[in-house]
Amino acid sequence: MQEEHGSPTDRPCVSRRRFLLTSSGATVTSIVLASQFSKTGFGEELLAQVAAYERKKVASLRDLKVDTPAPIFYPFDATDLNSLAFIVKLGVPASGGVGPNSDIVAFNTLCTHVGGDLSGTDKTYLKEHKILGPCPLHLTTFDLRRHGMVVAGHATQSLPQVVLEADGNDIYATGILGLIYGKHDTAALPVVI
Repeated sequence: MQEEHGSPTDRPCVSRRRFLLTSSGATVTSIVLASQFSKTGFGEELLAQVAAYERKKVASLRDLKVDTPAPIFYPFDATDLNSLAFIVKLGVPASGGVGPNSDIVAFNTLCTHVGGDLSGTDKTYLKEHKILGPCPLHLTTFDLRRHGMVVAGHATQSLPQVVLEADGNDIYATGILGLIYGKHDTAALPVVI
C-alpha cells in the first residue's frame, strides 16, 4: 500500500527534534539581543516614569480608616473628571505606600483599558484581597498592594498610582506613576522607586 502523502522525508511538517532545536536557538538569540539593547542589567534598579505635579495635601493620617477608600482629586481639581482618585489605608504594606506601616496608597479611578469608571469604590474595592474591580466595562481588576498591577481582565497597564509622601500627620500627593486614561501625554520625570 502506498502512502498518500509521500515518504516521511517529503512531508512539509517539521519534526519534533527540528522544532525544538530551532525554537531553542531562537530563544537564545532573543535573550542575547534583548540583553544587548537593555539599558539595565539584572539586579539593577529600574527607573519608573513619574509625572511630577504640584504638591497637594490630600488627607490626614488620623482621618483614614483601614479599608475605607476616600475620594480625592489629583493632579487637577474637581473640574477635570480624569483627576478623580481615591486614597485608602490597606492595613498591609503596599508598593509605594506611605505612613507608619507603608499601607496608605492612592490611585486614579479610570480603568486603563477604555476608561471604565471605578469610582464607586464602595462596590469595587474588595478589602479581603486588596484589589479594585472588576471594571464595569470589561471586568479588569487591579492589585492595590503592587502598584495597581492588572490581576485579571482586558487592561494591559497598571492603574495610575498617585505618588504620596507623609509629612507628620499630613499626606501629600506629588505626582502620578503611569498615564491617566484620556490624557495623551505626561511630562514624565525619571524617579527611582
